[in-house]
Amino acid sequence: MRYKFDNFEFDSTSLILKKHDEPLAIRHNEAKVLKLLLEHSDDVFSKEDILSHVWQDKVVSEQAVFQSISHLRSLLGNQAIKTFSKRGYQWQLKAYSIQSDANWTQSDINSTEVKPQACTLPQPKIRNSQLAIALASLALFTIAVIYLILAPAQEEKSFAIKIAYVPITDQQGGKAAILDDNEHFDFTELPQLNTTQFQASTEFEYPLLAKEHPLVLSGSIRTQKKQTYIDFILKGPFADWQGQLSGVDQQDVINQLQQHLQRPVIYHLLNKAQTPEIKQANLSIAHQQTPNDLIILGQLIETYIRMGELEKAMVMANKLENISVSKSKTQYIGNALLFQSQILTRKELFDLSAHKLASAIEQFEKINDLNRQADAWFAQSWIDHNKADYQAIKESLLKSSQLAFEAKDKQRELSALTYLSVLAHKNHQEDDKYLYLRQAENKMKAYQLPSYHFAIVPYHYAIFAKSIQDKEPHLRQVLALATLTPDFWAAQNSRQQLMKYYISQNRLSEAQTLVNGITKDNAQNSYLRTLLAQAQQNNDAFINHAQRTFEQAELAGNTYLSLEIALLMCSTKSTQVNYDFYSQYIDEKATSYWRSNNKEKLLALNL
Repeated sequence: MRYKFDNFEFDSTSLILKKHDEPLAIRHNEAKVLKLLLEHSDDVFSKEDILSHVWQDKVVSEQAVFQSISHLRSLLGNQAIKTFSKRGYQWQLKAYSIQSDANWTQSDINSTEVKPQACTLPQPKIRNSQLAIALASLALFTIAVIYLILAPAQEEKSFAIKIAYVPITDQQGGKAAILDDNEHFDFTELPQLNTTQFQASTEFEYPLLAKEHPLVLSGSIRTQKKQTYIDFILKGPFADWQGQLSGVDQQDVINQLQQHLQRPVIYHLLNKAQTPEIKQANLSIAHQQTPNDLIILGQLIETYIRMGELEKAMVMANKLENISVSKSKTQYIGNALLFQSQILTRKELFDLSAHKLASAIEQFEKINDLNRQADAWFAQSWIDHNKADYQAIKESLLKSSQLAFEAKDKQRELSALTYLSVLAHKNHQEDDKYLYLRQAENKMKAYQLPSYHFAIVPYHYAIFAKSIQDKEPHLRQVLALATLTPDFWAAQNSRQQLMKYYISQNRLSEAQTLVNGITKDNAQNSYLRTLLAQAQQNNDAFINHAQRTFEQAELAGNTYLSLEIALLMCSTKSTQVNYDFYSQYIDEKATSYWRSNNKEKLLALNL
């Protein structure tokens, strides 16, 4: 039997799969799984059923089924096979079975979808061609009107958001909840992962999943004083969406989570790169539509802070606090105070900021939110640094690290220790800067984290180095440890430092190796190509790469990189460059910190 679906053809006898008449590479057992699903498209097969039919008496794990389904989806599309939670897998695409090699007729084509048989009646001949045309036009018009009326409703009814999820864990690390498919969501569980592992290894794990599962949800549930809390992150191709919810029990918070995840604005932000301005506009509209959704309001505040619109951010943070107080939402009272402290710190009002932090910590202590307490103490360390109080810095970050350890949040724990190492360096505490960096490295080993985490260690040694020549071996080690995760922030930053150093030394062949093999099209990689093209005096390539970098940096909200490119464009002499545009951009966007770092270049260009 041969089956046709979309652009594919599958021969269930020879087990050959073709696309556009070209054979595709498919393993024997994967082909047998495909045959089973196609031949019984109305049935849902559990992993045990598939193992029994395909592998029969062979002893293999359920992972074999998962890998086969995963590979089939990568070939045929995610929509080809649907996962039913706790039940199994079912074929979804409209497929036709071909009885013979003759030309298709209605009698020898059988759809896997069950449809009522059309009743064919003898039709009288219409001799009047104008009447035939009129009737045909009327029929087409009627069909079109019916389609326009019914199609949107049908489409809306059948629409389901596809989300893969790492099993949500409880306080002991066990599986806390199962997410079942419904009219709004098509959930796929990823049982090979757990929340702690995924969140500590996202840079490595997510790219492996992204092609098949672009949206991945992870989270944890805990109970405190008869209240249940869920802390979740939904990761997408271009952004993350995270928040906290509370309710009377586990089912209540799961229901709230599913209701919240129906907001269209979430998928607008996750599935497409957006400038901060567009993101702010989308979030403002979403907030107006759902003014009591505290997660959306928190995201709007974060966006205002990122854009530097601190007055608007403070207005919204005060609004978040007032709504949270009226609804007795302790979690978000604390979040609002944390936002207010962040804004005040940006304004260098450190005493007021510290007061807000202390109040935030009180709120988080009421509900035993260790993660947010850790965040507050982390933020306190920067206030301590600006007061030149190293002992206070040390106490704040060690407190942050301990709270993260108790919460089993490895990322927060390591961030506190490595940041303490950096601030020890800034405060000339030579012993402590190495002590806490070694502590962080030992933690990474104990937790058996992926190699990219260890790249942070040589990256910090590069920070400690006094000259760029001394930094080079450490930066190269960062790249070696982050080979499998080239877009990890430490690797990106190290690559930029090495590129500028090699160009300054006219070591252009080594500079070229930094971009060889880089495939991802993002602002950081385009910036490397821009610098190299300029060094090679390839003006056309320089202009193209620079314009691309500026566009990508603006879309990503990376104003610092946009300013770097604008300065490069103003310093080149080319008729292809709009100097007025880039000089005006610098005039409007440059911060005092950026201007101080580029003072000589700006003076030379009279900017």
